[in-house]
Amino acid sequence: MSPFQAGRPAGRRRRVWPWLLVVLVCAGLGLGAPQWAAARDAARFPVRATDLAAGRQTLAALEVRDRDPLDGYSRDEFGTAWADIDQNGCDTRNDVLARDLTDVVLDADGCRVLTGTLDDPYTGERIDFVRGERSAEVQIDHVVALAEAWRTGAATWDDERRLALANDPANLLAVQGAANQSKGAGDAAEWLPASGYRCAYVLEQIRVKAAYGLWVTSDEQSAMARVLAGCRTA
Repeated sequence: MSPFQAGRPAGRRRRVWPWLLVVLVCAGLGLGAPQWAAARDAARFPVRATDLAAGRQTLAALEVRDRDPLDGYSRDEFGTAWADIDQNGCDTRNDVLARDLTDVVLDADGCRVLTGTLDDPYTGERIDFVRGERSAEVQIDHVVALAEAWRTGAATWDDERRLALANDPANLLAVQGAANQSKGAGDAAEWLPASGYRCAYVLEQIRVKAAYGLWVTSDEQSAMARVLAGCRTA
């Protein structure tokens, strides 16, 4: 079990009923487009008040210091990509695709995801995933990028701990490929999702950094605090 999985809040759950509530409330109050968008996002990516309070407290407790140099970093430092560290017979990439996509069709091996539908948290787009030439349209993002982790503490870790972070489901999301490429190794001061997923995204980054003992820069801390200040609880 990774440092983050123990005691981790429940993962994203797909909810249908809050949408009806949002429509009724917004119609009744006569809310305009900005208010409607905020209410819609709160319903799609609900954040509990207790999680928000815990996130603010955890952020305040994270060590703040400058990044270390990127010297010596390579993806290989975090082990074989998509290793089967939970030993369920399926690699991590397919585990995450099966978790985050809907209407999933698996290969005969019971592991490889052949098709599915992604409601992309980063852009709000719906993407039909088809394995093959179009596979790159859906990619697996490290919420805390590995290069970012390297510069904020992971450079001193042993191989086992780096492998755990790289394959920890708590630090992984299936997302639109273009959004993942745009993010690169950016932290919260350099990149945030365009959708209403920002609050949940920053809370996830904070939890991962705390679980693995990574630090934040002052700019990163400020950016995270700004996002949390604007979060709506559901």
